[in-house]
Amino acid sequence: MPSSSDMTTQPALDKAGRARMLISCPDRPGIVAAVSQFLYEHGANIVQSDQYTMDPEGGMFFIRFEFDLTDLEQELPVLVEDFARVADRFEMKWNIFRASRKKRIAIFVSKEDHCLSELLWQWKAGDLDAEIAMVVSNHEDMRGQVESFGIPYHHIPVTAETKGEAERKQLEIVMGKADLIVLARYMQIISPKFIEQFPNRIINIHHSFLPAFIGGNPYKQAYQRGVKIIGATAHYVTEELDGGPIIEQDVQRVTHRDNVTELKRIGRTIERVVLARAVKWHIEDRIIVHQNKTVVFN
Repeated sequence: MPSSSDMTTQPALDKAGRARMLISCPDRPGIVAAVSQFLYEHGANIVQSDQYTMDPEGGMFFIRFEFDLTDLEQELPVLVEDFARVADRFEMKWNIFRASRKKRIAIFVSKEDHCLSELLWQWKAGDLDAEIAMVVSNHEDMRGQVESFGIPYHHIPVTAETKGEAERKQLEIVMGKADLIVLARYMQIISPKFIEQFPNRIINIHHSFLPAFIGGNPYKQAYQRGVKIIGATAHYVTEELDGGPIIEQDVQRVTHRDNVTELKRIGRTIERVVLARAVKWHIEDRIIVHQNKTVVFN
């Protein structure tokens, strides 16, 4: 196995001059032309553009630009200041992100390791262009696996009596050190106080039997009902339990021949793939949240 120092140095493309712009605004003629002209006048070269309109007559318009700009470090503050005039004209909500600035991820996990393992593997392979800043768990089970990658592991036990204090400790260690929280089968409910610190920056994964099979043993419930499709959902966390904006879903057909154990195995595979996709799209700035839905440019 490579040493910890080998694993913490991830290969990366030369993205020093690349930025990403996400825009949402009321739809009207001239939006694409105005932004494209603005970027041209500031010396930027558009390398990718994706757009979507909900309804050309009075709906919302969403667009994602990737562009290259020489001396981005120096030029970006000027570009941001100047773009405010374009944004005001079209009533835009917008953000610009530097592609070279890797987002820092804090992964929360309990006892199941399939989603965590997938994220660690993709990160090690260079497919997840982010920094895994830490793993936080209410159990010790994953410590050896995580620390073998040179990643800090924080064990914070949680009980009904200590939940408030445990969450205070969690916030203390992630604030200022994580841009995204990933709940990789973390089996604790996150409080509204925690959520408000990371709006649309906490991603959760769960089976897609909801709302039909609530509570424990959802795969057993599904087996007893003879389901023919199982799947998984990745979504942003909001105060409404498992009701936040959906980022990605996938399904697989099953039959009466699949027992509970086999359903769980299939479900775990879908969960880890769906979560990894959602995390990848977030760190590549491909998601715009509008109300309780997402627009995903992939």
